[in-house]
Amino acid sequence: MNVLVFVIAIVGMVLSFVTFWILLLRKDRGKVSVEAGSQYSLDELSTMAQSLTERIDILESILDAEVPDWRANNEQS
Repeated sequence: MNVLVFVIAIVGMVLSFVTFWILLLRKDRGKVSVEAGSQYSLDELSTMAQSLTERIDILESILDAEVPDWRANNEQS
């Protein structure tokens, strides 16, 4: 009888340990890790977006000059 109680206690401890680790790992999945050097302020992101928009406009103007019908050839419907 003592062996049965010992086995039940061991199984209970193992199951609680496994449950704890599963819950712990599930909580870590939702977190997004951001490196210290990669945090930007809203103003910096806005400036980057504006800069990228200007670069796209410049590239499109170059394509318009070099290949006039590139828009018609690359339309995505």
